[in-house]
Amino acid sequence: MSLGTTAVGRSAVRTGATAGRVLRQLRHDPRSVVLMIVVPSLLMVLLRYMYDSRAVFDRIAPALLGFFPFLMMFLITSITMLRERRGGTLERLLTTPIGRLDLIAGYGVAFSLLALVEVLVAVLVSVWLGLSIAGSLLWLLVVAVLNALLGVALGLLASAFARTEFQALQFMPVLVLPQLLLCGLFQPRGQMASVLRWLSDVMPLSYAVDALQTVTSASSLSGTYWRDAAVVGGCVALGLVLAAVTLRRRSA
Repeated sequence: MSLGTTAVGRSAVRTGATAGRVLRQLRHDPRSVVLMIVVPSLLMVLLRYMYDSRAVFDRIAPALLGFFPFLMMFLITSITMLRERRGGTLERLLTTPIGRLDLIAGYGVAFSLLALVEVLVAVLVSVWLGLSIAGSLLWLLVVAVLNALLGVALGLLASAFARTEFQALQFMPVLVLPQLLLCGLFQPRGQMASVLRWLSDVMPLSYAVDALQTVTSASSLSGTYWRDAAVVGGCVALGLVLAAVTLRRRSA
């Protein structure tokens, strides 16, 4: 067995151990887990009956199927990481041989499994409410999960710059709300002013919404879908790497 293979194996073991520890901690907080899984679905039900129009629901539901998991995972990830830091767990882990990227990857894997359940429930509830999906349900799930992972990555990154849960929440107007306003939900991106369109073009949620709308409106996938999904996936990877780079001990 080569040295490189051994190193990769050790990294995988550390990542798996971290993910297992986070999942065991989440198991002891069932109320938060239930809220994370149920709230996006309840919001989709509220949206469906608020407009009482299937046509309107078909138009805006794909974008919100991307946004709600993104928002929920951003909140739970950033707050959980802050609790880990304030409780001293993160500081103790950083004194061990475990690498920062292994640590961040472990948190990412644990929250990603939770995001998968959350997205699956929200999508199934939306279909039950009458959401029309011309394409494959699988490809819709892929993009929705990628968007939840984007929330995980940005939540981990935001937690590196915050000292309290309140400070972590203050990153929402910077990292989350502009993406909601400019993703094309309220105004088609092609009808925005040039400056706003440029800003929309550099925000990953815009590509996630475009991909979700492609799946719900077309029976076959185009190259645009794969490009949009690749952009979101690349942003997830970049966010996790930046979160690992900015992860620091705060005590000597």
